Amino acid sequence: MLPLISWLVAKASAISVKNLDLFQIELGYRFSELELLELALTHRSSGSNNNERLEFLGDSLINHVVANYIYHKFPNVSEGALSRIRAALVRRESLADLGVNLQIGEYLFLGAGECKSGGRKRKSIIADAVEAVVGAIFIDGGFETARRIILTLYSEKFFAMSEDLAEKDSKTQIQEYAQAKGLELPVYELESVSGDAHEPMYHVVCRITGSDWIGRGSGLSRQEAEQIAASSVLSCL
Repeated sequence: MLPLISWLVAKASAISVKNLDLFQIELGYRFSELELLELALTHRSSGSNNNERLEFLGDSLINHVVANYIYHKFPNVSEGALSRIRAALVRRESLADLGVNLQIGEYLFLGAGECKSGGRKRKSIIADAVEAVVGAIFIDGGFETARRIILTLYSEKFFAMSEDLAEKDSKTQIQEYAQAKGLELPVYELESVSGDAHEPMYHVVCRITGSDWIGRGSGLSRQEAEQIAASSVLSCL
């Protein structure tokens, strides 16, 4: 019985290494320390030794590299507009797009419950894993290597990018409209939270006191839900 268990463990390990070989080819980088990549792909549902610290590091690196790129790409754009462009590029949805292109979900190490509940396709988990992999590349290969990989991952988004990304977000637009009309500032109220505890869905209502305008929005974060609610009110205006 024990030899059989040992064989199954060895086989599982070999399959994992093979998969990570394929992932590294897709990523365009081969790790000197494979354990770093394994850690970057390990979700917290698998245990305390997970990718959250690498995610923190990768988040900072991606923000820096993207900010530097758009700073030189748009030399005549204001600081506020640059911030909005960067925010559009590094938000969860954008990072999840990068992860889907890499098929990163197929390589994640998830706990049994998270795996059964569709964690491999969950945007928040995919986005976090992308950040963690970037953090791991930085530790394994240095800043210039991490920078090159980030620029490669973002190449399609950078190619399609324009100053339209700098358009003011819905919350900013509705606030400025209210101020210009002498109205009360918009108020955002959290109506409810639904979904799983590890990925809640926020439901928000936006109101302008003294008017009949009201909008509702739902999103994976409260901020996203507020933006959608504000956009709903704007469509009425």
